[in-house]
Order: sequence, then C-alpha cells, then structure tokens
Amino acid sequence: MSARFPQQDGNDGWPQAILFDLDGTLIDSVPDIAAAVNQLLATEGVLPLAVDAIRLMIGNGVRKLVEKAFDARDIALEGDALRAMTDRMMGIYGGHLTGATQLMPGARELVTACAGAGVMIGIVTNKPEGFTRTIVDHFGLTSSVRVIVGGDSGTARKPAPDMLLHALEQMKVAPHRSVMVGDSPADIDAARAVPMASIAVRGGYTSMPVEQLGADLVVDGLSEVPQATERLGMMARYGSIPADPRRARGCPSS
Repeated sequence: MSARFPQQDGNDGWPQAILFDLDGTLIDSVPDIAAAVNQLLATEGVLPLAVDAIRLMIGNGVRKLVEKAFDARDIALEGDALRAMTDRMMGIYGGHLTGATQLMPGARELVTACAGAGVMIGIVTNKPEGFTRTIVDHFGLTSSVRVIVGGDSGTARKPAPDMLLHALEQMKVAPHRSVMVGDSPADIDAARAVPMASIAVRGGYTSMPVEQLGADLVVDGLSEVPQATERLGMMARYGSIPADPRRARGCPSS
C-alpha cells in the first residue's frame, strides 16, 4: 500500500512535522556498519563479530558502538584509546556509507508523500550529521527533508529530548503538532521527554519487544505511518494523548 497523507491546510493540519530516526527506521545500514566494525576490530587483531550482534549495538552513536564492539571481545576501551578507535571507525565507515545500505520498505514513498502534502520532515539521529546528509542525498531524499540533526550537533543525544527540540525549533513547530517515528528505546524515550507523540516501527535494531518501548502507537512498517498519525490526531482531540505539551511530561501508551 502506498503512503498517503491528507493535504495540509495552513496551520491546522495534523501533523505539521514528523521527525524520523535514521538507522533501523528509514534505512537498513547494518551491512555497512557491521563491515566497518569488523574491519576496525581486524586492525587490532580482534576476531569479527556476528552481524546480528552488531545490529543490537547500533543507535547510540559511533563512540558507543565502538565501545560495545570491543567490550563484546572483553576489551575495555576508555579515554584516549576509545577516542582513537572512534576516530579510526569514522574513517573506515565514512569510506563506504552506502555500499550495501538500503532504504527500509516504504521509506521513499512515505517521505515524499509527507513532503508533498506539506508535512515538514526532520531526521534526528545519533549518527554524525555529515554521514547522514551523504546517505540522504544518496537516496535522493534531500529535497524532501527540511532539517537534519546529527549526533555531533552539540546538543545532548537521544534519549535526551534536546535533539528533537532543536529540530522542532528550526522548523518553528510546536511539539504537540509533531510526531516522532523511531525503532529504539532512545527514540521513544526522547519523544516522551519532550513530550511529543511517538510511533514505534517494528523490525528495527532493538532487542526489546517493540510493544514495551512505550510509544503511543506501534506499526508493522512505514506504510502504516499515515494511518497511525491520523489516529494520533484523533487521540489528541479526544484526550488520549496530551494536546498541549504543558499538560504532561510524557505520552501514555495506547
């Protein structure tokens, strides 16, 4: 089913903005990230990790990924050693950001449908902004994305709310007119901390059952996001989620 959004009518449309996570939500980047991680480990004579193990390490930025990868081989990195390995990982991964990375099913249709209907699109990711822009441009989505906030933006990373708030400030959109779409605890926790409505997408990079993330709604894929946002709009009108962010510190699960 194709993604469709109702045409926005001035400032009355719902939602005015949708913020998306990147890895595990809009793109499947595991093949390229896993290859880079194992290449990094090989530079230190460390045995490679299984792709599925690396998948569950993604989502909290490059530094944390490197730390987890070495920790999985019982090697503790900290301080200068961790910084050096993180810089090396940046160089390795930066050389093949899109070699095997693919859009998640329905991602292109959803993003272009949103933009075409006047819904502003933001990408909020703990991945470095430069890497994110390269990937977005590779898939031809740059013209549809209004704002990109990466993990090196200078604001506290997800699960803190700062990156989401920064994106919304750039868009000049209030949190209660916006939705966060993600696949991980960091995404949903950040949305709840704003607070703003959230949608969790099944099939991402978390070992936690998606129903336990605490999102307002759960969808099986990106093609279901338009219907989910419509339902969230109805929930807000009838009081199931806060219509104004000042009314609560988080959004209850449906």
